[in-house]
Amino acid sequence: MFPILLTPRTTLREITEVDADTIFDCFSQKEVIRYYGQEKFTTIQEALVLIDIFAENYRNQKGMRWGIERLDTGELIGTVGFNQWNQKHKRAEIGYELHPQHWGHGYASEAASAVMAYGFDTLQLVRIGAVVFLENKASQHVLEKLGFQKEGVLKNYMYQNGKAHDTFVYSSLPTT
Repeated sequence: MFPILLTPRTTLREITEVDADTIFDCFSQKEVIRYYGQEKFTTIQEALVLIDIFAENYRNQKGMRWGIERLDTGELIGTVGFNQWNQKHKRAEIGYELHPQHWGHGYASEAASAVMAYGFDTLQLVRIGAVVFLENKASQHVLEKLGFQKEGVLKNYMYQNGKAHDTFVYSSLPTT
């Protein structure tokens, strides 16, 4: 059963086909995918494929992606979760995105903090990493607010819109 996480203002829950319109709306926003490493969605089918990928990654224990649902409105405003989950090496990469109308209100930090706690406490991860485009100052701020440490630059790590991009690599380790 997919775990449900609660934060003061959100429920983090499984993403299903019912969410396809909202996922499409989010991933069709140029501002959202600008530093995401993928092209903007142009069809609802792309949202359904992404939802299937999230479900398959969870079934195969390769990733875990939650929908971020506001408690006050019941609205899905983005996603957060683990990519590249490696149980043997007890590590994962965290990723998140929000619809632009919800930027700047602390939802990304709040949701990512709950996911990190789940990763360290329940999944027993020893490292949570993050990869961020050099230009993505907002995401860098979120990670630094959460205590991530910048480790270095990965040259030509992400390819998007016909161009290779350098990224920062960040990490967070469990506090003992």
